[in-house]
Amino acid sequence: MRDLDETDMEILTLLAEDARRPFSDIGEQVGLSGPAVSDRVTRLQEAGIITNFTVNVDRGELQAGVPVFVQVECRSADAEAVRSRVSGADGVEHLFVTAEGEVWFYGRTEGGAVRQWVDGLLGDVQSAEYSVTLVDDLEWTPSLDGTEFAITCAECGNTVDSEGESARIDGGVYHFCCPSCRSQFEEQYRRIEEGT
Repeated sequence: MRDLDETDMEILTLLAEDARRPFSDIGEQVGLSGPAVSDRVTRLQEAGIITNFTVNVDRGELQAGVPVFVQVECRSADAEAVRSRVSGADGVEHLFVTAEGEVWFYGRTEGGAVRQWVDGLLGDVQSAEYSVTLVDDLEWTPSLDGTEFAITCAECGNTVDSEGESARIDGGVYHFCCPSCRSQFEEQYRRIEEGT
């Protein structure tokens, strides 16, 4: 497993700005050919760093309801139930879980039906209290700047460097800092599958 280099980071930044940008355009920006960029993107996908390419729809242009930001406080025992109900629900575009276990989400719903929408999402979670903020403007700017990126070991959490290894297990790609961590992970995985 090789480290992410500066060119990989530039490619990720350019794709975050516009995932449909042609590889030839990216190549001009980073000093590579289009096929070389394609090879790097393929390696980033195989390593599980790029998992998909998405479309960011400006729903404001589509007149798709009132934008709202909801902060939910509940007992820690209910947080996972709230998260499950909200995740993927109609109208919910972004879901956040804070370090304190609160669930926050952004979405759109019909004007005049905000309370019904939120109550429907939270369902019968008795401990849930929430606040709703109507959103006037939203800007989403994905950025890779200002953050040090490193692949972490699936077993111990250490940084995976050029000496590390990767393994595909049941369709998932896992990265390890050393052969020992890979062996331990695969052994635990095997035990779990066997039910021991």
